[in-house]
Amino acid sequence: MKTIKILAYTLALTSGLVITSCGSDDEGGTAALPPIGGYNTADEVGAADLIAYWSFDTDGKESISGTTPNGNSNVTFVDAVKGNGANFNAGFLKYPAIANLSNSLSSFSISTWAKVTNNGASGSVFLSLARPNEWAGNINFLSETGWAQATSDSITVKGQIVSNNTLGWQDSRNTIKSNAEELADGHVPFPNKVGGQWMHAVLTWDGPTRMLKVYVNGEKISNPKWELRGAADSPGLEFTTPTYPVIGAFATTANGTATDAWDKPLTGQLDEMRVWKKALNGADINSLYELEKAGR
Repeated sequence: MKTIKILAYTLALTSGLVITSCGSDDEGGTAALPPIGGYNTADEVGAADLIAYWSFDTDGKESISGTTPNGNSNVTFVDAVKGNGANFNAGFLKYPAIANLSNSLSSFSISTWAKVTNNGASGSVFLSLARPNEWAGNINFLSETGWAQATSDSITVKGQIVSNNTLGWQDSRNTIKSNAEELADGHVPFPNKVGGQWMHAVLTWDGPTRMLKVYVNGEKISNPKWELRGAADSPGLEFTTPTYPVIGAFATTANGTATDAWDKPLTGQLDEMRVWKKALNGADINSLYELEKAGR
């Protein structure tokens, strides 16, 4: 009898230790989860080169510089992909100059989660770095939701740079569909049927190779015929200054100087916006997508 009691007590102690150990693992959160692409959280992807980050959890503050908007129109913060995100009801967030985004970037990446629908003739601006007295900024990342759509759920995602030198205006985007002649010439269509759904959108510019690429949900979608930009002897991207970020609109809308009917603020949602001073590679972009999708 004594032996049985001792055995039972020993088993109880062992079970208690196991239960305690499991509870500790649960409280550890993402530390107990397997890495994705070698990263435990999205914050680790390109960490040394991250120069701007908007979580949109409670406000529009840019976290690295601590800069808050000096202009805010029709933006609220609602449940989104990772915590809260920004809901734009024909709205925008305008900022004063941020040092990290005020000097020309030889290479860069911009990522954001976005939920937009086709809205007629207007584009849906994610981020624009303003140029004085111009609608198009030095860098513009947007979806052309009302242009050349094959179906109501197909979304064109576009990146555009405007350089203050002979590199000039350059852009890259996905093609919704291509005809036989275009296909034979090497065009690759990507319908991108994400209208009204959350998509993870990334724009990269690699200055040394002059490649401007667009990714959605971890996959490159830009038409390869439009990714190599400028001439072989083109200089690097050169900003027109002063410049400042606007989220959800072009500067002309944010400044109240828009004169064109298509130049409207964003109707849609954004979450987890990041800017790096380098072009992320495809593997890191896919890892970032998977991590943020998992709330990590």
